[in-house]
Formats: sequence, C-alpha cells, structure tokens
Amino acid sequence: MIPVRKTLSTADVEISYLEWNQAEEPLLLLHGMADNALVWSSLGDYLAADYHIVAPDMRGHGESSKPEQDYSFESAIADLEALMDKLGWTAAHVVSHSWTGKLAAIWARRNPARLNSITLVDPIFIWKMPRFLKLTFPLLYSVLPFLKTMGPFASYEEAEQKIKQLSQFQNWNSVQQQVFQAGIEQKPDGTWGSKFTIAARDGIFDAVLEVPGFITPVDIPALFIQPDKGVNRQNWQIQPYKTNLINLTFKKVPGNHWPFLTQPEEFNQTVAKFLAEQK
Repeated sequence: MIPVRKTLSTADVEISYLEWNQAEEPLLLLHGMADNALVWSSLGDYLAADYHIVAPDMRGHGESSKPEQDYSFESAIADLEALMDKLGWTAAHVVSHSWTGKLAAIWARRNPARLNSITLVDPIFIWKMPRFLKLTFPLLYSVLPFLKTMGPFASYEEAEQKIKQLSQFQNWNSVQQQVFQAGIEQKPDGTWGSKFTIAARDGIFDAVLEVPGFITPVDIPALFIQPDKGVNRQNWQIQPYKTNLINLTFKKVPGNHWPFLTQPEEFNQTVAKFLAEQK
C-alpha cells in the first residue's frame, strides 16, 4: 500500500505526515534525528493491514515546518498530540527511534493516557547530561553518522556518493534511495544539503542535554529493540530502561542503529509480534 502524504496545520507549525489508513488500531511512527518519515516505509507496508498508521516528519525535518527556535520535548509532544486529535485518536501505540526514544519515555511519564505502548528502537540520550558536555557538541556534530547527511555537498552526485558510504544506507536499495532523496535539497547558493536544519539540530541537542528521560518508573508496555551493531551495547547503557520500564520486553535484532533500513525483515516481525501481544 502506498501511503498518502498529508499536512497538519497548527497556530505555530505545519507537520507533514505519511498515512497508511487501512485499519483502525492507531500506530504512530517517530523517526530519529536528521531522518524523515520515509524511513518507516517497510514497517508501514508490513503493518498496514492491521493498523491505522501515521508517520510524521518531526518539526525541523523533511516537509514539516522549520522554526528558528523551540525544539523542546514539550513542543514536539504538543505537535504529536495535535496530530492525534486531528485523527480522532484518544491513544496510540508509538514506535520511536534514537532521539525520539527519549521523547517517547518523557511522553509516557507526562501523559501516559495517550500511549497504549512504546517501542524504543536503539534509543539514545536518555539521561540528563552535565552542562559541560555542551562543549563537546561541535565534535559530536562532525562524527555522528546521522548528522553526516547534513552537508554541504557541492552537487547532488557528490551527496549521493558520500551518503551511500554511511551505515544507515549500506546495501543501497530503493527504499534507502527514497529516504535520501526525501531528505535532501538544493540550497540558495547552489550546494546540496539536508532539509534538517542547524536550528533544529542545536535545539534538539539543547533539549536532550537539559531534560532527563526518566524520573519515576513507567508502567506502559514497552519494547526495547537492541540491534546487534547498535549504539546500546553495554549494560550501563541499557540499565536505566530495565530499571524504569516496569512492563519491559527486550529483543535483539540484526542490523545497526537503523535496523528498519538495513535488516527490515526481522525488525518488522519483532515489532508486529509485540504489538499483537498488546491487543
């Protein structure tokens, strides 16, 4: 099934989203930093017969608005709840990746009534981080693979050549090419770069620095997906989730930080099984 792209307009922003509207059970898919809704193409198609699925471009990403400020968790959650209200959803299952894994954990403790379950795909930045770490952000910006898509690149051809070398685009296929093409644009000076903005990058990093993911335990059903070659490889990284997610299922899958792009078959089956168990 080909998803339909639609737009939510609020007083502050426009949120572009993909919708697979074939069934009734609400399912919200949240991409990670510098990605866009198309990363969920395989999972959306796989689950379309059983769920009403919506995958937004988060503010600052893709086709959604790119304000110069306000990339707080509060604003991101408000965007998502406004989208759910438009759809007539009281609550939804949420699948989140990377940075939005922290968003899902915060949302689950702030407004648990809106969430039927949360799936955290290789989440990052779950702690409130010491302020001095902000000094290391320029280094992180230069080495994190999901930010290497930002550019600038002299041409489209150069961008594609360099993007193909990144771990999230290994085994370059049609879905990965669509994700890349949906996330890049030509800039006014003629160079090419990501639609994800510097303001969004800086605002999101400020938010993850300031706000802890967990304060008290959360009892919403939760699935933690740990890819073999993901970022969560040590017990100290995983322990906060085991401690604070009371109703936790833990699954390992093949692939790297983007298993839905690099090893989608087992990833899709893992998510489908967990969601089916929540019915």
